[in-house]
Amino acid sequence: MARRHDADAGGSAEVNEAKAAIRQRVWDALKDGKLARFPGAHGRIPNVSGAEAAAERLRETEVWQRARTLKCNPDAAQWPVRQRALQDGKTVYMAVPRLAEEAPFFLLDPEHLADTPRKASSIKGASRSARTVAVEDLEPVDLVVTGCVAVAEDGARLGKGGGFSDLEFAVASQAGLVAPDTPVVTTVHEQQVVPVGDIPVTDHDVRLDLVVTADRVITCTREARHPGRIDWDQLTEEKIAAIPLLQRLRPGS
Repeated sequence: MARRHDADAGGSAEVNEAKAAIRQRVWDALKDGKLARFPGAHGRIPNVSGAEAAAERLRETEVWQRARTLKCNPDAAQWPVRQRALQDGKTVYMAVPRLAEEAPFFLLDPEHLADTPRKASSIKGASRSARTVAVEDLEPVDLVVTGCVAVAEDGARLGKGGGFSDLEFAVASQAGLVAPDTPVVTTVHEQQVVPVGDIPVTDHDVRLDLVVTADRVITCTREARHPGRIDWDQLTEEKIAAIPLLQRLRPGS
């Protein structure tokens, strides 16, 4: 059996198991409905059918049209979003998968691409068209796009359990790149939208402002967002050891 992404997660074991059960339920529904593309739904941010239509619907929103620079997750589910951002002349910061490099973000400049926006915005294509940059070299962003396994209309979200989206947000917030009022959005399939109250929420979880599917835009009614911060008490030694950036930022290092 593949190792779960939340295997090195800190925090409450009860909350982690409740989140894992919701992920499993959503992954099963996507698989049973044949809604996830290769290589399948389980264990990942699922690349669902309708991702392109959801990206087009996001493109019509005011927060998208105002944004000049955005931070986006590297998953295939949001590949259409990254492609359209470059086509629209937006600068894209994309996290290196699992924040595994000393310079943990790709910078994609629409004016300097080695390939088409479609190819350049893929993980493989970014290695040709982007350069990796450190957190201190990033500029403030106007929009954050995050990948999700499950979402609710109150803005609660679940990733695949590794905690990387929340870490990226916390690091960017502490560096002054993301403000408390910077919009956070996602694109998902309707099957990934679960009832309000199903998803357990902790203090360090990032809530969404917009959820966009192929069919609709959901404006989330979340509480005021606290400035993001790295919650060191919630990080395991295994997680810190795997991410060079955390080793460098760790107090006393």
